[in-house]
Amino acid sequence: MIVDYAIYRDGRRTEGPGDFSDGLDHCRRERDAFVWVGLYEPTEKEFDKVTEEFGLHPLAVEDALTAHQRPKMEVYDDSLFVVLKPVGYEAESDVVTSGEVMVFVGDSFVVTVRHGEEAPLAAVRHRLEEEPEMLRHGPTAVLYSIADAVVDHYVDVAGELQTDLEELEAAVFSPNGGGSRTTASRIYAFKRQILEFRRATGPLAQPLTRLAGVGLAADRVPFVNDKSRPFFRDVNDHLTKVNESVEGLDRLVSDVLSAHLAQTSVRQNDDMRKISGWAAMAAVPTMIAGIYGMNFDHMPELHWLWGYPAVILLMAALEVLLYRTFKRRGWL
Repeated sequence: MIVDYAIYRDGRRTEGPGDFSDGLDHCRRERDAFVWVGLYEPTEKEFDKVTEEFGLHPLAVEDALTAHQRPKMEVYDDSLFVVLKPVGYEAESDVVTSGEVMVFVGDSFVVTVRHGEEAPLAAVRHRLEEEPEMLRHGPTAVLYSIADAVVDHYVDVAGELQTDLEELEAAVFSPNGGGSRTTASRIYAFKRQILEFRRATGPLAQPLTRLAGVGLAADRVPFVNDKSRPFFRDVNDHLTKVNESVEGLDRLVSDVLSAHLAQTSVRQNDDMRKISGWAAMAAVPTMIAGIYGMNFDHMPELHWLWGYPAVILLMAALEVLLYRTFKRRGWL
């Protein structure tokens, strides 16, 4: 559905034609005005009118309708198409959630399509309307502000993930926490959340690098003001830090998993040593009792009056000797 439709002239929201086509023609005549249409999970029928009036490319329209796209930027004849994946983090359940924002930027218009609940478009529009100096830069300002808001939230989520990972580390290396049966599943679940986060942040690096005009991607991007490159470079720097943080989190959680598995292996070896020690101690009286349990007539001390107490005393002495030996070597 259409969430908001507005015409902005000289950085301020103004009244204008209610029809998209008339509004776009009006903005193109004014040159310092543009149209911003915001949609939320539109149906194909709802999007048909927007597609027709703004001349959006059918491939980009298909992506905007079906969603589930990776972050990217596509340049078409009449518009620029950018996909971003805003994310959220539910600290109670340790789950990373993501949405999608598709931005069409063209001559005197911006069309934003939101999927999911994580997109900060309402807050971005409200903030821009309070900063007319920024909004005077037209559709480029809208694209920059959306990208800036999405990446800034990446920084917050990365910080929350870092905090939760430190708590997970403390649990793994605690005297009792590392032995919990759920520890490995918690580590794997956390690693999956990092992977979900990486799917949002990693692919966005190339589009932002191009918008920032950095390195080999220094060619001009259509429908984007060249003077905006320093601002996109700032967003790109923040994204680079986030991606480095995600890489560090991924390596660290892998190290935590390896440490947990090593702890489990050491603990199992300790258990096996203890079991082996107790089994060895049980084998001595079993062997002696087994020998004297055989029904032979000619056995040493078989008819001796003190034979039974002597055998019991021998068993006890051997058990004490084995126990002290194993205890001294750390087997028990």
